[in-house]
Amino acid sequence: MKNRSFIGAFVFGMGIIGMLDGIFLHQIFQFHSIYMYTNRFNQIVSDGLFHLFVTVIMFIGGYLLWESDSKKLHKPKHIFWAGILLGGGIFNLIEGIVNHHLLQIHHVYYHTNHVLLFDLLYDAFSLILIALGLYLLFLSKKKTK
Repeated sequence: MKNRSFIGAFVFGMGIIGMLDGIFLHQIFQFHSIYMYTNRFNQIVSDGLFHLFVTVIMFIGGYLLWESDSKKLHKPKHIFWAGILLGGGIFNLIEGIVNHHLLQIHHVYYHTNHVLLFDLLYDAFSLILIALGLYLLFLSKKKTK
């Protein structure tokens, strides 16, 4: 499959960004949990289920990458990083829109009077990842002379 490298990197990027979100925003900084409006035990369980989900996503992406033949691609590094950035950015943007804005099961940072600002900065970061990924994807399709 010609696009298996990109799809694998995309799926892997979704898992990586989810894992980084869980490690930094949930565990290290303790800004929020997946489900905030419950007791601490259930917050930790919701985070654990999220980590399990993104770990499965990473294994799927890793398997797709392992099975891909990137040597046949024009610019494999561009395609790999485009997939990682697009997967991470789109995952973050969807998670931000759904969980922060629509369902409001958690927000990026609670300990402020500017909760919406932090949610919008999270969305902006996601858009930057998407833009960088699209740029690299464009470069991967551009023929060198």
